[in-house]
Amino acid sequence: MFVPALPSPPAPDIFDAIQLVECTRLAADRVLAGDYPFIRYDPAERWHRRIHHDHSIDIWLISWLPSQGTELHDHGGSAGAFTVVHGELAEAVYLERGRRVGALHERQHLTGRSIGFGARHIHDVRNLSDAPALSVHAYSRPLALMNYYELGPGGRLRTVESVHTTDPEKGRWAS
Repeated sequence: MFVPALPSPPAPDIFDAIQLVECTRLAADRVLAGDYPFIRYDPAERWHRRIHHDHSIDIWLISWLPSQGTELHDHGGSAGAFTVVHGELAEAVYLERGRRVGALHERQHLTGRSIGFGARHIHDVRNLSDAPALSVHAYSRPLALMNYYELGPGGRLRTVESVHTTDPEKGRWAS
């Protein structure tokens, strides 16, 4: 299996959001070049496969059929990034600051779009389109914990559950 060349992380072995975006773009290029022919789409749950893992970073491929998505969550203190290889994904981002604090900001990410985020990022990602989507995700440090939230009155977050996991698809919403 091909492993993309990764940029060097700053000490102490943690990639920042910009470096993670670069990693997901490199991996997306390899997907488009045909290096990962095992990708599939599962109507029962989002298919996923880890394509790189070391002490600094995890890189995952995730497929999304229409209406598949996550719940509002964070990555337990890990920074992250994703690149949409094909299709489109919707993202609802919890706003912690500014005039709209406590609101969810909706964003659409089309084919080729990359998003990087810090360790405090809380979001929900979904495929709201009529076509399948595929994305590459990276986390640094590798995932160890995911927290799930509900949005309460006045935009207050309520923690619903914390799940110790090394797999972004084996959290709360996994079947």
